[in-house]
Amino acid sequence: MASIRKQKNSYLFRVSCGYDTNGKQIVKSMTWKPDKDMTAKQAEKEATRQAAIFEDQCKNGMTGNHRNIKLSEFCIMYLDIKRDVLAPRTWHDYSRTIDNLIVPLLGHMKMSDIKPSHIQQFIHYLQGNVKLKKDGSADTENPKLSNATIKRKLTVLQSIFRQAVKLDIISSNPANAEKLTIPKTVMPKIEIFSKQEAAEMLSCLENEPLQFQVLIQLAIMTGCRCGELVGLKFSDIDYQTNKITVERSAYKVSGQPTEIKPPKDYEVRTITINSYCIELIRLLKAEKEQQAIEQAETWHNEDWLFTQHNGEIMNSQTPTKQFSKFLKKHGLKHRKFHSLRHTSATLLLYGGVNLKQVQERLGHGDISTTNKYLHCIAEADEEAANVLQNMLITKRNVKAVKKIEEKTG
Repeated sequence: MASIRKQKNSYLFRVSCGYDTNGKQIVKSMTWKPDKDMTAKQAEKEATRQAAIFEDQCKNGMTGNHRNIKLSEFCIMYLDIKRDVLAPRTWHDYSRTIDNLIVPLLGHMKMSDIKPSHIQQFIHYLQGNVKLKKDGSADTENPKLSNATIKRKLTVLQSIFRQAVKLDIISSNPANAEKLTIPKTVMPKIEIFSKQEAAEMLSCLENEPLQFQVLIQLAIMTGCRCGELVGLKFSDIDYQTNKITVERSAYKVSGQPTEIKPPKDYEVRTITINSYCIELIRLLKAEKEQQAIEQAETWHNEDWLFTQHNGEIMNSQTPTKQFSKFLKKHGLKHRKFHSLRHTSATLLLYGGVNLKQVQERLGHGDISTTNKYLHCIAEADEEAANVLQNMLITKRNVKAVKKIEEKTG
């Protein structure tokens, strides 16, 4: 068991780790200082806990360089571990958060020294004027971050410490949500096109370029994510069975070309579409073949449904921009491109399709994700009830007024 010796303002821990080849006892030691605001009794209790942690670290070989590793040093290890685990864009976003925020604020501290109080200070800092200048100092002229953004930044920090616990670099996660006071966030309302709005939008498509028509039709009919649509090839279409196989997704990191990855949750799936969409795809394929003939050697024949002018895969951010311009052009209410996916799911549920089938079409790894669309239906049902109630109350009030008029006639 570790020995504990009280010094002037600190405690000295000593742990025996056996003997070396010459028979000499191996002893490892460390000095621990309690927080200034601790009482003598609290410091003694915490010293006992820290000594046990130190002894455990010694037994598991996590002393020395590992015990003294700084957060900035571990972040390098963390990003290397997560490179092939996180989605590319997510990894890039995590990397930016680490470089621009976490390392400048906490990177100088040893992992073993970071306590929940430090994480709470980090949160408090984010709630103020937090944008950093290039030199790492705070830019107080910029507005504070929203609660939702703070939560996203904190998620990165929590993931870093969870990984450190897994590797036995630290014994507990100081960023555990149970130990912190985290700003509350309101779940954003799911935006959808109503049945009438969707019908009007589709009617406006008729005079748009064929490629854009196919893109929007498939977005609503399949509920695919934007990246999954951009990643479709003509070879993914089964013209006999009216089915589309979704087996890849396009993504783009700022400053880099569009890349391909597996679908979210690695869920390769097959979706049945209507014959009208199949016919549009046939026409689009013929159009691409004609473009290939006209452009000859400059055409990139890679079989993509949605391309740039030269046959290269479409920029995965293009659908969002094109859709926004389309809505504005036709005087339609602005909604995000992703709303088409929400609309597809909601209309399917309205039409009586069961939740499991909707989950499979959308490629949700967990049915709880699909459950959120039930709220849209519940809200619509409440609205319908209120409308009906108002109509009935109004009619009843009219009759009551007439009776009064008759009596006072």
